[in-house]
Parts: sequence; structure tokens; C-alpha cells
Amino acid sequence: MDRSYETLNVENKGEGLVLLTLNRPQVANAMNTQMGRDLLDFFGEVNGDPLAYRCIVMTGSGDKAFCAGGDLKERLGMTDEQWQAQHLLFERAIRAFIGCPVPVIGAI
Repeated sequence: MDRSYETLNVENKGEGLVLLTLNRPQVANAMNTQMGRDLLDFFGEVNGDPLAYRCIVMTGSGDKAFCAGGDLKERLGMTDEQWQAQHLLFERAIRAFIGCPVPVIGAI
């Protein structure tokens, strides 16, 4: 895995082990639209070639929180259409995560 993401750090630790870090520590790793895109892309890549991976360890950066949930400040400025689009994006990202055939361990 050689991709870079705006809101995620991905480290290949060798032998199929990947460290996935949510990287928005300034807001307790709250999920914004970009993080939804990044997670969808990441799990899409893993799901496309599951034999290349043995395990994903998922954690959050900073000392405040693993993930605070949705970024409510971003949502305040959204129109109904934007909110619906974000909701569908998050749903797709979560389904890709849930359907991942590679074990995912939460390091919280």
C-alpha cells in the first residue's frame, strides 16, 4: 500500500500488517467528509486485494480520543443536499469497513 491520504496515516509494517491511524488530532479525530472519502478509498483498496494483507490495526493520533464521532462543526454549514451526500459517503465507507475480509483490530 503506497497511497497517502489527507486524514489517515497508513504504515506498512511488513508481512501484511498495516497500521491505520486516524489523523485529525486537533479535533479528536472527528470524522469529516474527507475522512469518509479516505476511509472508503483505503478499505476499497484492501477489499480489492485482500490476500495482500493479513491484519489492519486501526488507531487514532493524539492523546485526546480514538475518534470523537462525526465532525459536527463541519455539518453546521451544510445544506440538506450536502448532508445527505455526506451520509451516503459515510454509509459506503462503513459498509466497506464492515465487509473487509481482513481482520481489523482497534488499538484504542
